[in-house]
Amino acid sequence: MLQTLLGPAVELIGGHFKHKADEKKATHYRKMKEIQNGAAWESKMADATQNSYKDEFWTVILALPLIAISFGVITDSPEVIERVRHGFQVLSELDEWYQYLLFLAISASFGIRGADKLMALRKK
Repeated sequence: MLQTLLGPAVELIGGHFKHKADEKKATHYRKMKEIQNGAAWESKMADATQNSYKDEFWTVILALPLIAISFGVITDSPEVIERVRHGFQVLSELDEWYQYLLFLAISASFGIRGADKLMALRKK
């Protein structure tokens, strides 16, 4: 008689724990799929940029202000540094949509994922 009273309660508790275990397995499976998809994306991006000079181009473009400032410091030419500062001021005055497109193009060239998260940081 005790078993007939406790049987359904034991089944209910057992079912609850089985459901929790299944839920954890599903969450683990989803996370593993996300990791696999991310690795596949990075591999595809590496293959796609293997014969591309976009990242070298943008590396040179991004290094130019640093080179110019270094030149200005070494040669004691403050006008060079002032011109770099003026260039950045002009860039910051461009339309926001153009700045975003430029940012996304450079990010894509380097294969940076999560550009939207970086843009959110920029707005703060």
